[in-house]
Amino acid sequence: MTLAKSLAGGVPMGAVLIDQKFGELGKSTHGSTFGGNPLACAAAIAAIEYMQDYQLADRAAEMGEYFMDKLRPLAEREKTVVREVRGRGLIIGLELKQKVVPYLRALMERGVLALPAGPNVLRLLPPLVIERDQIDFAAAQIEAVLTQ
Repeated sequence: MTLAKSLAGGVPMGAVLIDQKFGELGKSTHGSTFGGNPLACAAAIAAIEYMQDYQLADRAAEMGEYFMDKLRPLAEREKTVVREVRGRGLIIGLELKQKVVPYLRALMERGVLALPAGPNVLRLLPPLVIERDQIDFAAAQIEAVLTQ
């Protein structure tokens, strides 16, 4: 398995994980121009410890469910552009019945940054440390934009 991005809390770093069932392969080394960077390794250790100390995986599951509970009713409304709300943890997608770009622009004007995932999916990737009041704000803005 390959890992990157949040592994070192924003400092560029990647890693490869190899299961022990692959025997000697898991004990070998791989040379790289950027391999073994002490700063990136220290940042990764600090980021991993923070994620463990603050149980960010559990928190992401809890806050993601809270966020999706606020958004799911949008798909059930009679006059809505939302076809489906889905996600895992704080990775959330709202599948729309129309192209997403105009809605992304409208959300940006209201202080909510979101990304597309294909032509008609509004993708939300809030930080793992997001608070409920921030979710409430974002959900209210999303509701306002998607139910106009």
